[in-house]
Parts: sequence; C-alpha cells; structure tokens
Amino acid sequence: MSAATVSVQQATIRQYAKRLQLATIAGQFVPMAEQAIKEKQGHLNYLEVLLGMEVEERERNTVARRIKEAHFPKVKTLEEFDFHSAQHLPATLIRHLSEGGYIGRTEPVLLLGEAGTGKTHLATGLGVAACRQRKRVRFTTAAEMVNELVEARHNNELSRVTARWTRYELLVIDEMGYVALAEAGAEMLFQVIAGRAEKAAVIITTNLPFSEWTTVFPNARLCKAMLDRLTDQAHIIETGSESYRFRRTLDKRRKKNPEGGQEK
Repeated sequence: MSAATVSVQQATIRQYAKRLQLATIAGQFVPMAEQAIKEKQGHLNYLEVLLGMEVEERERNTVARRIKEAHFPKVKTLEEFDFHSAQHLPATLIRHLSEGGYIGRTEPVLLLGEAGTGKTHLATGLGVAACRQRKRVRFTTAAEMVNELVEARHNNELSRVTARWTRYELLVIDEMGYVALAEAGAEMLFQVIAGRAEKAAVIITTNLPFSEWTTVFPNARLCKAMLDRLTDQAHIIETGSESYRFRRTLDKRRKKNPEGGQEK
C-alpha cells in the first residue's frame, strides 16, 4: 500500500472519529497501530485496546466535569486525610461511605465538631468520591444556599431554584450553624431539605450539637422538623473538639524546629 493511500485512509479515519466524537481514537489510532504491528497483535486486540483508551478517557473527563460542577472550594480527597492523627474518627465507616451506597439509599451523613476538626475535608472527600462514581454533586455553605434562595424569591424564581437544588444526587451543605438564619431563609432551606428527604442524599457539617440548633433556626417547630428529616437513618460522625488544622500546624513547626527554637 502506497504512502499516499495510507495518508488518505488516516485522514478519513480522523474525520470519522471526529464525527463520532471519538477524540482519543482520532489521536491514538496511528501510534497504537504501529505498536500493534511491532508486537504482532491481532486486529481484535488492537481494536480492544483502542476502544478501552477511549472509554477510560471519557470516564476521566466525566469525573473531572462532575468535580468542576460540584463547586468545591478546594478539591480534597479522603486519601489526603490524616486518619492516623485523628484516630477517634470512625475511619472504617468513612471509607465504607466513600463507596457510595448511602447515596443510593438516600441516607444523610452528618459531621459534627468544632472548627478545624476536619469536617469540611471529610465532606469534600466524600463528595469527590461520589464524583468519581459519576454522581451529580453540589457543594455549598448553608449561608450561600440561603442567600441564593432569598435572591430567587425576590426574582420570582424560587420554585425553579429550589427544584434545581433537589435534583443533585448528593448535596453537601457546609457550615450549618455558623450563621443564624432569618425565619424566611430557614423556611426556604427547610423546603430544600424536605424536598430531598428519602429521595436524594445530603451531607451536613455543623459545629453545633443538635440541642443548640434553635440558635440557628428561630422557629422551634421548624428546627424540630429539620432535625427529624436530617437524622432519620443518618450516619452521624462526631469529629471532636481538638482542631485538626491547629495540631497539623504544630506538627509542621516541630519538624522544622525539633529543638523547639524560634523560626527565623
């Protein structure tokens, strides 16, 4: 076969691949064909490898897109979490949750603890794990969500925005309890939580014990109803009171100054 004929065939294959949106095949079919000839692979093996590369690349792109769409403030994984320094945490349970079964069972996950104890890192890590399973995830803080809902109501778009918040397969709401909510905002937040109950999973992080949630939700009946929805069949994980971030900072300083001298 002449070089000109081969060049035409390659151009045709690239056009077909482009029309079928097979970007990886378009970019890899020539070097992989050369490798297949060199290793004396059959046509079926060559095709299997090439299609496998296309599938893997699409899966990577899907995961990357899911992570981007989740709006994590910073992407953190469970693999990066130092469970050795936080041995009070139920690492086995958290790793089990990362497999994603709770999402299908629509079981809430509640992370309770003081600031700096790893709540946001763990919640983000579980969210990233869900993205890797190609779930639609959205991360927000309680204050950000309420602000968006209040603005939507002002623009007569509350129903549409509330429906959007209920469609995510996993919703991560960070910092519940850091800011007291006006009654109207608390009611709209409750509508989202109630709309997802037994339909889709939610992860909540909070620095408040349940007995103090009335300081955030001024309506006692609404607060009770909120807790009823969130704690039903929930995985409740207490992260403690000792700051994980502060302890990590001290450990870094000790490593830099093992004799306890002043940093320069």
